[in-house]
Amino acid sequence: MKLSQRRLLRDMFDAAVHAAQPALCLPRHLPSPPTGRTCVIGAGKAGGAMARAVEDNWPEPQGDLGQQGPLQGLVVTRFGHAVETSRIKVVEAAHPVPDAAGAAAAARILEMVQGLGLDDLALCLISGGGSALLSLPAPGLTLDDKQQVTNALLRSGANISEINCVRKHLSAIKGGRLAAACHPAPLITLAISDVPGDDAAVIASGPTVPDPTTFAEARDVLAKYSIKPPLNVANHLEAAAEESPKPGDARLAGAEFRLIATPAASLEAAGRVAQQAGYQVRMLGDALEGEAGAMAREHAKLAVDCAPGTVLLSGGEATVIVKGDGRGGPNAEYALALARALGGRAGIWAMACDTDGIDGTEDNAGALIAPDTLARAAEIGEDAGARLENNDGYGFFAALDDLVMSGPTMTNVNDFRAIVVDADV
Repeated sequence: MKLSQRRLLRDMFDAAVHAAQPALCLPRHLPSPPTGRTCVIGAGKAGGAMARAVEDNWPEPQGDLGQQGPLQGLVVTRFGHAVETSRIKVVEAAHPVPDAAGAAAAARILEMVQGLGLDDLALCLISGGGSALLSLPAPGLTLDDKQQVTNALLRSGANISEINCVRKHLSAIKGGRLAAACHPAPLITLAISDVPGDDAAVIASGPTVPDPTTFAEARDVLAKYSIKPPLNVANHLEAAAEESPKPGDARLAGAEFRLIATPAASLEAAGRVAQQAGYQVRMLGDALEGEAGAMAREHAKLAVDCAPGTVLLSGGEATVIVKGDGRGGPNAEYALALARALGGRAGIWAMACDTDGIDGTEDNAGALIAPDTLARAAEIGEDAGARLENNDGYGFFAALDDLVMSGPTMTNVNDFRAIVVDADV
């Protein structure tokens, strides 16, 4: 790959990530301090960085008229995503399959908001990954029950709205239940969106907003993907004993939701980088969903038909129907399928990455492809088709040294995909 295309792709990705950094986008959305306590709670891959941004920008009391209560709280983030804080405790837990650490943190968060009053403030920091990290099972369910269902959903090809519909109905804290627990205290949520459409009820399974979905819909999702849940889960969903708080619930009347970073804004930042490099930008959308391979084949056709000097940008969330036992997340799967669909087409380069720096459960953000990707693979005996069939995009791109390794970015606005159709060929 020419240095210029590789550099352009990485610069666009870095711009997209930078636009969603909490230190940059959070401060202007902070509320005024209450006269009582400020309890900071939350979950997500950006949780640590968001907590740090709150601490760094929380106003100091100004004399007698500016007296305010203490700032304290607890935020849970993914292992490897914690940052140093002094007043807001940051703990780590597993993602995407929940663990005991996440369940304990969720239980502690519920305890912390008990007893907050009208003079206090609950400030909730939400970002992608919060669904798995805020993992307190509903009464009668176990952590193992939730782990089994989560694993099955992640392998099924279900989209994030469907997965989170089920999660909310197996939870004691998601789907508006955290907001209900904060009542009657004022509640403000600052959220970084990682879901198509920026739906507040889907981001981290909407712990602080009303939940429009139902137990019946959760049952329908499992049936759609032929998932047979543990007996405890089946009984819980069938009983539908305690629905999540719905729109109009009085306990959520005082809750405010502020979106501070979005996939669209990050793609726009990437687009400006491309324009400055002399390319025309075509936005395919920031909320694309679907199976990674099918999406890649569609985008290959668009790229082939593009005029030289064009960059195609898209976001959203691709999914993978896991059939093999290889390594790799949706972005590596997309990149490999795109390389195969382009078949070595001259003049086309591409990158697919997750803006959190972690593609699925791997240590890469994603992968790069070039016009010579398939030829270089053939030279070293790599079979792209076999790798794709085994869901082993990671292994394929590792062999070519074309994995994108960014490390945890401390934010998350979902997938970033860029295709460069070069003007020089």
